[in-house]
Amino acid sequence: MTEYPWKHERRFNAYSNYFKRTFGERVQKVTINAGFTCPNRDGAKGTGGCTYCNNDAFNPSYCVPEKTVAQQINEGIEFHEKRYRRANKFLAYFQAYSNTYKPLDELKTIYDQALSIPGIAGLVIGTRPDCIDDEKLEYFQKLSEKYYVIIEYGIESCNNETLKRINRGHTFEESVKALEKTKQYGLKTGAHFIFGLPGESKEYILNEAKTISSLPLDTVKFHQLQIIKDTTMEQEYKEHPENFTFFELPEYIEFFIEFLEKLNPEFVVERFAGEVPPRFLAGPGWGLIRNDQILNKFEKRLQELDTWQGKLY
Repeated sequence: MTEYPWKHERRFNAYSNYFKRTFGERVQKVTINAGFTCPNRDGAKGTGGCTYCNNDAFNPSYCVPEKTVAQQINEGIEFHEKRYRRANKFLAYFQAYSNTYKPLDELKTIYDQALSIPGIAGLVIGTRPDCIDDEKLEYFQKLSEKYYVIIEYGIESCNNETLKRINRGHTFEESVKALEKTKQYGLKTGAHFIFGLPGESKEYILNEAKTISSLPLDTVKFHQLQIIKDTTMEQEYKEHPENFTFFELPEYIEFFIEFLEKLNPEFVVERFAGEVPPRFLAGPGWGLIRNDQILNKFEKRLQELDTWQGKLY
């Protein structure tokens, strides 16, 4: 039997197993919308935001900035306690927009409020590589001495032409610099990538595995491209559908396994596919299949092929 470096029997370095190793029990993330914006929305770098972005597509219904952080956390915990009765610890997940894009004093108020809630064991902070600095990282470093803290960067692509095309407002080099600086402070790092962005072939994405594997990362999230309603990309898709290619589900599973074989086995894979409510989709989708069903198909296929994360790394 193959001995995997992540010390469990699954064929990839799975997020749920990582949390059990880290905390000794199940931990659930509670999503929060704290009313942040982004520098490519407010005019600092641009307007309109990323062409694919509509936060309503992935925010839970209780997650609205009109409610306090404490209200959102308490409602989220109540929801998860009913759904996942084994969860006793929770992480406050600041997901919507760029959650370090405020002065430090305001950030402290927001994050201190979250950490004051019983059951909250730490923070997951989603942001952009151009919204971090030494002062903020020093604050997060101090928090990490007592709590679990991870900074998750939206990177999306290693290709600067793609980043410009989707209006990210930053370069891949800025992402690398932000990750390296975050690591210098001893903080955990995560990254998010989208597979299938316009102009990127499957061959190009597979070759990205080597570049991504060299980054100073702890966790990674991968999503297939989905066209979301009320986005700039929806309009682009309507006007030029020929510029877009989409994965069918069986094709995506085969593709991702090929990518996974080349991926650094030290990386914890949080997710490899995205799921949004069908009412938000403006392009091809995979029907009503849920992420847990996709995961079952994926793990079954890994077993059939007798392969695993990092086999060809």
